[in-house]
Amino acid sequence: MQRLLSTYLFVSRKLTPELLGQISAAKFQGVEIFCTRSHFEYATKTEVRAMAGALEARRLQLVSLHAPTGRDMSAMRESGTPLSICEVERVRRIEAMDELKRVIDVADDLPYSRLILHMGGSRETADPRKRDAALSTLEHLILHAHHAGVTICVENTTSEMGDPAYLRAFVDETRLAGLRFNFDIGHAHLAELPEGERIEKSFAPLRELVSSVHLHDNHGDKDEHLPPFDGSIDWPGALKLLQSAPQTSLPLVLELKEKTGPEAPGAAEQLAAARKAMDRFEKAWG
Repeated sequence: MQRLLSTYLFVSRKLTPELLGQISAAKFQGVEIFCTRSHFEYATKTEVRAMAGALEARRLQLVSLHAPTGRDMSAMRESGTPLSICEVERVRRIEAMDELKRVIDVADDLPYSRLILHMGGSRETADPRKRDAALSTLEHLILHAHHAGVTICVENTTSEMGDPAYLRAFVDETRLAGLRFNFDIGHAHLAELPEGERIEKSFAPLRELVSSVHLHDNHGDKDEHLPPFDGSIDWPGALKLLQSAPQTSLPLVLELKEKTGPEAPGAAEQLAAARKAMDRFEKAWG
């Protein structure tokens, strides 16, 4: 198993060579970079090339990028406005699509395999107009990504449009070739289902098209992004499900929440906890 970490763990700070060195020292072999411009300036070629050099120097593989979820158009400031492929207003939808194309274009100088994308915001309601907007956007993005050697993986979220059954129906009905799924096990554990059925019933519709996984835990009521085994997910059962996926050697990315504030542990301490969590998960995986 390749040990992979999402830089979401440090999303509020600049992703520096020093921080990458600490990630490598914590025995991670690859990363998924969470794209906000204040964390990683993905739209500037010099920054992208510098990142490529920093990753190579620390022997870290970039396995995926997580698409921005907000309109972070400044390297110094986040607007807080959602960036969504489901925008009904054409001008805003084209703005979102253009920003996501910039993320895909990182592959020109820094190759990576997958772009992880949300189907709208965290409270996106299922709406035929939004569905049509998403289809229009994804048709363009999938083609753009194909030329860059990138696979777009839509992630299950807690919104109506991110519901696994909705996502699978969307793919089946639109017949979008090449679209895949990123299975987020923590989000699945928040589904409005009996707790013991949440993971299995969320995984089932996506199973055949899952190309990557986000690992984190919670207690079934809010999106805590805890280390595996620190919440209430039935991990022995979850591991069997993940191991049943048709794609062998699924990339399993640890996606933990950053601890911030004056009492928060430092980067080294947070990485030590991440390493310990991955050690335990790896042992359970077998």
